[in-house]
Amino acid sequence: MANKLMLGIPKGSLEQTTAEMFAKAGYKVEISSRSYYPSIDDPEIDCMLIRAQEMARYIGEGILDCGLTGYDWIVESGCEVVEVAELVYGKVGRKPLRWVLAVPEDSGITSVKDLEGKRIATEAVGMTEKYLKKHGVKATVEFSWGATEVKPPKLADAIVEITETGSSLRANKLKIIDTLCESTTRFIANKDAIKDPFKKAKIEKLAMLLKAVLAAEGKVGLMLNIKKADLEKVVKRLPALERPTVSPLFESEWVAINTIVDEYVVRDLIPELKSSGATGIVEYPLNKIVM
Repeated sequence: MANKLMLGIPKGSLEQTTAEMFAKAGYKVEISSRSYYPSIDDPEIDCMLIRAQEMARYIGEGILDCGLTGYDWIVESGCEVVEVAELVYGKVGRKPLRWVLAVPEDSGITSVKDLEGKRIATEAVGMTEKYLKKHGVKATVEFSWGATEVKPPKLADAIVEITETGSSLRANKLKIIDTLCESTTRFIANKDAIKDPFKKAKIEKLAMLLKAVLAAEGKVGLMLNIKKADLEKVVKRLPALERPTVSPLFESEWVAINTIVDEYVVRDLIPELKSSGATGIVEYPLNKIVM
């Protein structure tokens, strides 16, 4: 449809986090439990909820113009899509996830070569088969519908599973022997949609705002007033994002400073600034930082 962008929102673990990120970017996305078509307060965008595992396929086929999914599912799908931006966010943390090869701690298996003729359970069948082929190993790869960690040793000799910390694997007495892939969330687009001037502009605008939201995470703004005589020593205490903004005040011997700092330093920084002569110190939250 002309002048309409079809946007895929990942259903499942990333669903709520994605909606919250869009809200900070300035878009109100409302997701109903009864519908696969979330509403968005932009008449030029239509949304659809799609499992992250299927997102790249539907974008590659042109059913959707763009959407968010993990790099792992792009690799798994083998579909041709355009990567617009890397957005490092997830359900809980902000670290890349890893697809790892894990085996029972007491199995005696120490490398992929030991899996010759064995059985591997995973949701990422394609990725695992490519990995085995790369290492010249022939093994049976079975699709796992869930609870993959509990399958060894009775239902599988090894698993390929996604993890952030490895704690769930350790709890099930499994050890990691290799990493197949590191994955972060990617904003991807259909190769033809990105050539359309209207859609390209909308996609690039979304990418810029979403990246700005992530850039602002863990940061706060600080405003304060200081005498010119104390300016140099105060500026040296400020771990500024780039350079602090210094503006003159009505009283000629005073200036105002505006800067951005990591939120975790503020509790120590504010008392230091106060003792250096700063007044009118204001901390404020940030939704976006456009670099």
